[in-house]
Amino acid sequence: MALPNERVKYSAIVDRPKLRLPNGERIIVWTIVNVEVWDISRAMPRQVLVPPTGVTQLPDVPNWSWHEYGMRVGFWRFHSLYEKLGIRPSLSINGRVCIDYPRIAQACKDSGWEFMGHSFEQGPIHNEKDQPAMIERTVKTIEEFTGKPPIGWMGPGLTETYDTPDFLKAAGIKYTCDWVYDDEPTEICTKNGPLFTLPYTLECNDISMMAVQHHEAKYWTQKCTDTFDRLYEEGAERPKIMAIAIHPYISGQPSRIKYLEAVYDYIGKFSGVLHWNGEQILDWYQKARK
Repeated sequence: MALPNERVKYSAIVDRPKLRLPNGERIIVWTIVNVEVWDISRAMPRQVLVPPTGVTQLPDVPNWSWHEYGMRVGFWRFHSLYEKLGIRPSLSINGRVCIDYPRIAQACKDSGWEFMGHSFEQGPIHNEKDQPAMIERTVKTIEEFTGKPPIGWMGPGLTETYDTPDFLKAAGIKYTCDWVYDDEPTEICTKNGPLFTLPYTLECNDISMMAVQHHEAKYWTQKCTDTFDRLYEEGAERPKIMAIAIHPYISGQPSRIKYLEAVYDYIGKFSGVLHWNGEQILDWYQKARK
């Protein structure tokens, strides 16, 4: 077991050598689409409707249906948007999606999206009785479906135990999204060698903004464009990475999709922007920091 501050020393971003993007580009926009399996036989990971008695009964049909709408309808709004824009996001995917929702997994594979492990099914890592076996099962399921093992990982709700980085590295994972503590990739120590962190986001994340903090969708657009403005400005001196994290049952709703589209409309007005996935970011970082 190792505490986070034992895996990596504190590092002020202003003290590090400045990285460089190719051709003088200023910012990487990293889009992450999260697709999950919510097992109807269990308590739902989130609720949009509180039960009238205040006590959740199983099966929780209304909240399961809320998520299921995202898989049946909302996801396809995302897919259409990124096909039109020519963007290939990172797909944060429960391994079980490849089994329960092969239509979605196949569409992402055909479009060249990066598959990133997101546990086998949705639920906190802390509840896993055999965490290494779950990670290995997830990696194997994705590899069997895509022909390639995932190199990235994000725990459901960014959950980890103290030992998770060791287990991830042992399973062949090269980067994790759970450490949202920087604007640049970093390297953390594990028992099995270094593991990289990529700057995922809790700020430009539709779960925290709309499902948890209950902001209106208009604020989502403002939050993302304000974030982009600042990082783009700072990118003139040292490149920045802006993550955008979305879920089909949130931003894929008909009342919200235009606010996601507006984010990309705004970003599209600027030069010096790269739309990369996690694998591309990691490859660049490993070369640029030398």
